[in-house]
Amino acid sequence: MGLGKRRSKYGAFLDRRNIPQERIREITKLGRDTLTRVCNNPSYYPNGTSMRKLVDAARKLSGENVSADDFWPM
Repeated sequence: MGLGKRRSKYGAFLDRRNIPQERIREITKLGRDTLTRVCNNPSYYPNGTSMRKLVDAARKLSGENVSADDFWPM
């Protein structure tokens, strides 16, 4: 975390809360490549189903009421 790599809003959110990507992957059952793209590529937009899983996992692990708009402007 914080190794100078570019992060998306979702990846930065996880970093600020010390939530490992692997934990998100376990909860969402998304592939490692997909999760890497979501966390590192600011211009990547996951499909609707994946987006819903990612937001639900972020809510569960952070305890915050976040929405998809917080990470991917619609």
